[in-house]
Amino acid sequence: MKCNAALYSFCFFAVTLCPRILLAGALPGDPESRPNIIYIMADDMGYSDLGCYGGEIRTPNLDLLASKGIKIRSFYNNARCCPTRASLLTGRYPHEAGMGGMVSMAGAEIKPGPYQGFIDSRFPTIAEQLKQAGYHTYMSGKWHVGERPEHWPLKRGFERFFGLINGASGYYGVIPQEKGKRQIVLDDREIDAPAEGFYFTDAFTDHAIGWLNNHKKKTPKEPFFLYLAYTAPHFPLHAPEEDVARYEAVYRKGWDVIRENRYKKMMALGLADERFRFPARPADIPAWDAVSNKEEWVRKMAVYAAMVDRMDQNIGKLLAQLKINRQLDNTLIVFLSDNGASDENVAGRHFNDPAVKIGQPGSYVAYDKPWANVSNTPFRKYKTFLHEGGMIAPCIVAWPGRVKPERGYRQSPVYVIDLLPTAMELAGIPKGDLRGSSLSFLWNGKQPEERTYFWEHEGSRAVRKGKWKLVKDRKDKDWALYDIEKDPTESSDLSQTESFRVNELKKLYESWAGQVGARVVGN
Repeated sequence: MKCNAALYSFCFFAVTLCPRILLAGALPGDPESRPNIIYIMADDMGYSDLGCYGGEIRTPNLDLLASKGIKIRSFYNNARCCPTRASLLTGRYPHEAGMGGMVSMAGAEIKPGPYQGFIDSRFPTIAEQLKQAGYHTYMSGKWHVGERPEHWPLKRGFERFFGLINGASGYYGVIPQEKGKRQIVLDDREIDAPAEGFYFTDAFTDHAIGWLNNHKKKTPKEPFFLYLAYTAPHFPLHAPEEDVARYEAVYRKGWDVIRENRYKKMMALGLADERFRFPARPADIPAWDAVSNKEEWVRKMAVYAAMVDRMDQNIGKLLAQLKINRQLDNTLIVFLSDNGASDENVAGRHFNDPAVKIGQPGSYVAYDKPWANVSNTPFRKYKTFLHEGGMIAPCIVAWPGRVKPERGYRQSPVYVIDLLPTAMELAGIPKGDLRGSSLSFLWNGKQPEERTYFWEHEGSRAVRKGKWKLVKDRKDKDWALYDIEKDPTESSDLSQTESFRVNELKKLYESWAGQVGARVVGN
């Protein structure tokens, strides 16, 4: 069960990551020359949690991967797990794919349309596209885009699958309260977790590595696609004690100090600058000095950090095996998160056993708003909202044998719908009518065209065109307008002085909403 961080801390880069920039133009048509593709997704991880994005959590493997690749400053997701996953898999806005909201339960009545709760069969997934092009397709982790067996991964182009069909559950197995709702599935059949020594983050990685080893033995000349969708660090907070132990002293400093330290580190890294105004602590979060149950709060964040740490250890393990298999040099790897940090409180579920220490089997808690605010440093709001804190995430793009590493952070915004066009270009497949664009501009020296992005989720709405972002969260009375280039943390609402711009962007949004079937509520 234990991952040895020292063993997997990227010693393999010494030989394999001699940077060689990919020249502009198409890849050779020979299937053997096409790259393997791995997309790795974290769940509910905040913008500043990784070391290379300002955090104090130990993430040496992702930090080194970032140093050998390209770091995106503004990577946009869809602010929630299901819509983001639908866009990654189909290259479409979630409403087009049928996932404008959350997944629908297997026994629920099917109501076809933008909010049907499973991926529309009219649109092929990334696995279906790549499989037709000769790729082998594997997925390990969280599916969450179709509960009914006819919508499971093997029905949507994946050759092998291990993981959860629904959202995140306990990390030591499906928790008893959710039995029947959170299926563990291997390929097309439900299985039970082993009684001892099981931890989901480790299991996801072990299955992925097993498939890639088998691929190396049986089909070494054919490319593969791996979608590794971790549930970490989504609640409930569960982590091995040996990982938790290294963090408890760290978080006794409290959220005010940790948040300020992250901001300073982001400035030192060049990730942030004077444009990134440091927002005051939100009024609904108390000062750390005023908190009475400090040890409970320390324990929560220590377990959360340990979950991110363990995920990083596993990513190191995967990358080390790729090197051993001589698969690393010709593999495009993209790391991202499905949304910003979650401020959810799960006490109302009544799953937690108060007699059990937080982080161990039987506990069921989240790290709540104060620490989520730290994770999203320096941005506003949280998962499900369409201010930057809900919808911007770290993104690392690395291709060890082809892409030249960059020290800074790429400023051009990237959106999750761009991941499928990227894979299709590398596989030699025309992108057709997909709205996204390939990320090949990152390494071929071309400048991306200015694009307009749109979002809607549970009544919150947003549109970004160039430097301008118009946003109206579901709890807001009016639209707010921000110049994201000058004000990345959305500190100064310009809607009153830029009414022409507000009206222009609102019309664009309304046109898009009509095209994809997004609900338009209020003004």
